[in-house]
Amino acid sequence: MGGAAAALAGYAADRALGDPARFHPVAAFGAIAAAFESRLWRPSRPAGAAYTALLVGGTWTATAALRRALRAHGGATLLLDAAVVWTTLGGRSLERAAGALAAAVEAGDLERARALAPTLVGRDPRELGPDQLCRAAVESVAENTADAVLAPLLWFVFGGAPAAAAYRAANTLDAMVGHRNDRHLRFGWTAARLDDLLNWPVARVGAALSLALAPSVGGSRRRAWRTLRRDGGSHPSPNAGWMEAAFAGALDVRLGGVNRYGTRLERRPVLGSGAAPAPEDVRRAIRLARVVSHTGALLAVAASARR
Repeated sequence: MGGAAAALAGYAADRALGDPARFHPVAAFGAIAAAFESRLWRPSRPAGAAYTALLVGGTWTATAALRRALRAHGGATLLLDAAVVWTTLGGRSLERAAGALAAAVEAGDLERARALAPTLVGRDPRELGPDQLCRAAVESVAENTADAVLAPLLWFVFGGAPAAAAYRAANTLDAMVGHRNDRHLRFGWTAARLDDLLNWPVARVGAALSLALAPSVGGSRRRAWRTLRRDGGSHPSPNAGWMEAAFAGALDVRLGGVNRYGTRLERRPVLGSGAAPAPEDVRRAIRLARVVSHTGALLAVAASARR
């Protein structure tokens, strides 16, 4: 039952505390990854593959070695496992950031909302209006419910703390180097594809849960299913589109459109057929994400107990 207890304790810590305020392991990993990139960067896929394998494999190996050392010296591996689950999750902090942006838009403080947007999305926020800010928040909540909540729990169930930590390393590398710009198009290819692979089953599970739980936010399962079936595969990401389409249908809002990343414009397909999201829709997205996360955590605890 140790895995079940660790999953439950780690999830409860994230819900109660959010991300650690200081000494966050993911922040430390990011600093290490940036230092390695400065030394290993080459405009080639093999260089990026070596970089990704070193950091993701190193994270797995270090976590597994620490667990073995604790077990050999009578240490409580349960505490380590719970800490890994907590620090690989990001659901509570995601909700806080999206809620703060919605409150700023509702208050008419667009400058504050634009300042908050980079905590949720990578697009340029300087010219975003109220509808676009709320769309960005809903899209981020949808995608990151899978990436930052369900995925760490799923990989913990199947591979324990080393797998959860390695997943978070891969996901962090994707956020750092998995971009379609001149510097990272080739170097970040492996990190981006690895993140796609690891999140492929998670996005499908998350979309199914979003459909099933749509009535919890006044949504329709049938409309959510129609939207997912029609629009889920049109997104450039093989995973984000599933979650965003499921949320668009469940909330009856319209997502997608033009995003600006510095000097680059990216035209995303439209997902859903409702109105543009408003602050209240952001709050409904948060509530849907919360109930999906709670359900995913219960399933993870049950699966860990059976294992």
